[in-house]
Amino acid sequence: MRRYWNTKGGLQSIEEWAPNCWVQVTCPDQDDVMFLQDNLKIPDYFLSDIADADERARYEYEDGWGLIILRVPFMKDVPSRTPYTTVPLGIVINKDICITICYNDIAMMNDFVQYQRRRGLGFTDAVDMIFRLFLSSSVWYLKLLKQIKTLIDRSKRDLDKNIDNKELVALSRLQDSLTYFLTSIRGNETLLAKLKFRLPVDELDAELIEDVNIEINQAKEMTSIYANILDSTLDTYASIINNNMSKVMKMLTSISIILMFPTLIASYFGMNLRNGMESFSWGFPIVILLSLVVTAAFVWWFRRNKWI
Repeated sequence: MRRYWNTKGGLQSIEEWAPNCWVQVTCPDQDDVMFLQDNLKIPDYFLSDIADADERARYEYEDGWGLIILRVPFMKDVPSRTPYTTVPLGIVINKDICITICYNDIAMMNDFVQYQRRRGLGFTDAVDMIFRLFLSSSVWYLKLLKQIKTLIDRSKRDLDKNIDNKELVALSRLQDSLTYFLTSIRGNETLLAKLKFRLPVDELDAELIEDVNIEINQAKEMTSIYANILDSTLDTYASIINNNMSKVMKMLTSISIILMFPTLIASYFGMNLRNGMESFSWGFPIVILLSLVVTAAFVWWFRRNKWI
């Protein structure tokens, strides 16, 4: 799906492509790919690079075409191994061409369009739009990090009541998401530092870059903090599980030792040998009483030493 936006004097939707408009391509189908390659003459390897879900944040310039790949946050709609991840957003620029391409329908882009329309100013040029996309992605990292923190707190409350594998797996998945976030944010930070010297930056762009740097640093710090909290949380619950397992094994071992003594006494007197109690009428009650006394003595000893 593709949409065309006039960026001068406010963001307005137009019916077809015009020079210096913004072409927004989302989840491109074959018709979109043909339009980009045949009508706008975009290099085909640009599209293949953007389609690669693992493509790193980078800048490439060749034959008048500039390709910027920005890693943006993405929240999956269906349960998966990583509920929060990052995907590449491609920005292709030329003299009078400005295109954004993403192979996922990300909420960030919809929010970006709505915010710019409410703002009512549009973009001064393609460079202005690029840095505003950087700013929007950083803000969305912060938004999703708040959601992740809420999920971590909820799982911790549930685990305090009952340690369940489901909650531990959920925390592990959030840990994976934070790893993706931190790697992508660092990549975007490096890319931003490079673009400051590769793109024609004016005074207004320089101020915008400062805002982007502040948001990126905040997102990076928050991601690192939440990742450390999550690591310590998982380590703590792992220690609790090991401690509970040790208590259970200690209890079972103590019970086994206690039961060993009446079994040993019964074995001695149950042998087919003369022991002096074969014809004694009180022999069996004496053996039972002896077993109970020995068992009670060891139970008292174990309790005194807090082994059970």
